[in-house]
Amino acid sequence: MANNNPVTSAYGDFFIPALEDRPSVAVDTIIFTVRNKDLKVLLIKRKIEPFKGMWAIPGGFVRKGETLEEAARRELREETNISNIYLEQLYTFGDPGRDPRAWVVTIAYFALISSEQLEIKADTDAEDVDWYSMYNLPLLAFDHEKILKYALERLRNKLNYTTVGFQLLPKKFTLTELQKVYEIILNRPIDKRNFRKKILSENMLIELSETKMDGVHRPARLYEFKQP
Repeated sequence: MANNNPVTSAYGDFFIPALEDRPSVAVDTIIFTVRNKDLKVLLIKRKIEPFKGMWAIPGGFVRKGETLEEAARRELREETNISNIYLEQLYTFGDPGRDPRAWVVTIAYFALISSEQLEIKADTDAEDVDWYSMYNLPLLAFDHEKILKYALERLRNKLNYTTVGFQLLPKKFTLTELQKVYEIILNRPIDKRNFRKKILSENMLIELSETKMDGVHRPARLYEFKQP
């Protein structure tokens, strides 16, 4: 039977659960990019049980003295060799049955990086690392399919009110390139005229004097995102 310790506070007595009754805390980090006209997510192949040899989101347990973000960055670096990217906290997943070893609560982070930044390699804690299409995922460890579906939904929602595309494009881009990123994330075509009208009305872009050849058509105007 668990041995709970009584503690007295200004609000009366309460109990601190025994260690075996408390969840462990982990972090997982979802990294998205657009590559080869597809939305890709970074996955690692697990070296250890449980789910040895299966693909999973990079992550691991929080160490003593670490903040959640420090743990997320360390695990990402140890498993994929990726560092120095902006991370945003996504959600907390705490189903008691999500890890067969014990009750583990994980705090998920996510990030978007340009395909120009792709320099990954499996490091100390992973057997392999690779990019997979969000629309053709392998069988995943733990509840990571659920986590990725939630992350994709959040990403799509962010298209409506943030400059999320900034992290998936080069510094200077055409409206056609921006539209393609939106179409890849939404996984459906978008009407060109309506898209341009909506994007330009939101006052998120800076029109540049420079142009870029866009296929066989006339040069297309280049834009930048306004810095927040």
